[in-house]
Amino acid sequence: AGKAFRKFLPLFDRVLVERCAAETVTKGGIMLPEKAQGKVLQATVVAVGSGGRGKNGEIQPVSVKVGEKVLLPEYGGTKIVLEDKDYYLFRDGDILGKYVD
Repeated sequence: AGKAFRKFLPLFDRVLVERCAAETVTKGGIMLPEKAQGKVLQATVVAVGSGGRGKNGEIQPVSVKVGEKVLLPEYGGTKIVLEDKDYYLFRDGDILGKYVD
């Protein structure tokens, strides 16, 4: 995946994320069919843009960093396929929050 990110970098306040894998087994060990699996809202940040311009023209940095886990909205984002893997591009302001260890 490292080569793919040299070819594609998000601009401005965009964040490129990779969604986490959906749970296929319950805690009790029951296999879930695809239709019963919920939409995955957790993702890992893989690339960020330089930031957007504020009202006074200064660049405001993106609020997340590469490697952080974030919470995404249920809908939105632009799907991008890089080296046969699905990634999603969101605006920094669309990301709902980030997980803190």
